[in-house]
Amino acid sequence: MLMEKLILTCAITGAETTKEMNPALPTTPEEQAEAACACWRAGASIIHLHVRDEAGKPTQSVERFRDAIERIRKKCPVIVQISTGGAVGEKIEKRAEPLKLKPEMASLNVGSINFGDEVFVNLPKDVEMLAEKMKEHAIKPEIEVYDYGMLEYGVKLVKKGVIAAPAHFQFVMGTGHGISGEPRNLCRMADFLPEGSTWTAAGIGRYQLPIATQAILMGGHARVGLEDNIYWSRGVLAKSNAQLVERMAQLATALRRPVATVDETKRILGLP
Repeated sequence: MLMEKLILTCAITGAETTKEMNPALPTTPEEQAEAACACWRAGASIIHLHVRDEAGKPTQSVERFRDAIERIRKKCPVIVQISTGGAVGEKIEKRAEPLKLKPEMASLNVGSINFGDEVFVNLPKDVEMLAEKMKEHAIKPEIEVYDYGMLEYGVKLVKKGVIAAPAHFQFVMGTGHGISGEPRNLCRMADFLPEGSTWTAAGIGRYQLPIATQAILMGGHARVGLEDNIYWSRGVLAKSNAQLVERMAQLATALRRPVATVDETKRILGLP
């Protein structure tokens, strides 16, 4: 079977990683623009974007998102996918506000899950509200799935028309509170998707490299980045987001699965 080219996403910052954990983490709009474009040059076509305030804390500030997105777009043509998750505990109204910027894509978390000692809450009514706002602004949702029950609910939303088909899913694996990054789990998740769906897999921590490799071989797409994993190898910090992207691009080439350009990614995902 002929596979589509590989879409590489880089989650450059996140809401939990800090510079104390890895000094290479980009937290200012300037740093994020530099990191995003280095990732694009290394082979990424999508940047998954969280932003931080001036103190380096997670924020859903529209102005902070606008600043980062504008700086990124001035430097390179990468697709921007904003987070509507924010930090754990952020009110849903604040999480929705950056959608008014009309990025090409946005994350849509479809279930609640434990994160450390807190609960990342995503009530069904809030999930549907975010989905409706994305539809209003012509934003492509990426359906974030942390466990098998969330996958079933996400598919249900597609079948109900709350999310337009063909839909794009992301399997976030290895958080410690959701589905693990074992190979059989990725196979099971991918097999459940409606025909015509596209999917990406993101392995957390030690699962990043094996999950991304498996996704390449299965015909899915892959996400890497310092949001999910701060290490290059055991005990060795990654030097940058771009270093993680470059490794996956080189591996994809070796496995004869070329990396998609931005224009090719737009075609695969049905983006304008």
